[in-house]
Amino acid sequence: MTTTIRPAGKGDTAALATLIEEIERFYGSTAIQPFEERRAQVEEALFGSPPLASALVVEDETGELVGLAAYSFLWPAAGSSHSLFLKELYVRDSLRRQGVGARLMAELRTIAAARPGCSRVEWMTDRDNPGARAFYRSLGFAELDDKIVYRGDAKATPE
Repeated sequence: MTTTIRPAGKGDTAALATLIEEIERFYGSTAIQPFEERRAQVEEALFGSPPLASALVVEDETGELVGLAAYSFLWPAAGSSHSLFLKELYVRDSLRRQGVGARLMAELRTIAAARPGCSRVEWMTDRDNPGARAFYRSLGFAELDDKIVYRGDAKATPE
């Protein structure tokens, strides 16, 4: 199957909201946000002023979105440089193991290398996702154990 990787455009908002539901279900979520709320959040995140993130989309030969790489730039990284942080990499199951994910990762590295002051690409994956871990290793990336991830609810106050 022929696929195209390109930057997400405002016209992709509804399709991205649908794809995000697919991603949520892939990760086992059963509490799915209403479509219109999800669509509005995608639009604000990617096309608001200022945008919070950027995304590459994978489009199949019929024009359907079948994958995405959502990322942001973070500062500081090494010294006073910044990094491209990959938040989500997803390719629909029917297209996995066909090089689409590797093409997305290569495109992200190209974007990072073209941005002045960007020193690296960073991302995380779940320890209990052996498929993703094997994928990243197959691309030559080593796992790092020097960070601990914390996550908190934005509206909750710590005890």
